[in-house]
Amino acid sequence: MLEDPLAHRALDALMRAETRLTRRLGSELERRGLSATGFAMLVVLQSAGGCLELRTLRHRLNVSKANASEVTGTLESHGYVRRDRSLRDRRAVMIWITPSGEELVTDLFPEHARRVRDAFTPLDDSEKRELARICRKLDRAAA
Repeated sequence: MLEDPLAHRALDALMRAETRLTRRLGSELERRGLSATGFAMLVVLQSAGGCLELRTLRHRLNVSKANASEVTGTLESHGYVRRDRSLRDRRAVMIWITPSGEELVTDLFPEHARRVRDAFTPLDDSEKRELARICRKLDRAAA
């Protein structure tokens, strides 16, 4: 069995940072009854013009079919999105952001963006680029 203690240390550091950042960035969203994935769905929908096929939304956010369905159901129950069958392909589900969902994104996004900026202030611009590069490389290798 080959061991790589550095790989284990890197994984531990990555997981600790991800957990703390996710908690820190998600706390305000949770106070508003919204998960980080739910908020991300709303932001993606709004930036895509208000509507996407659920399959496309899942791929853009890299979430499972089950998780996407659950989060969409929660957003729908709060009145932030609505689901319709595609007119072109009755098997496909289209997700539409509602005016309430758009208003929520408009209200929450500026403060969320500030929290994201503040969370990464310990890194300079070149470190942020390097972190993004390393994470993309790990993501490709794990796919």
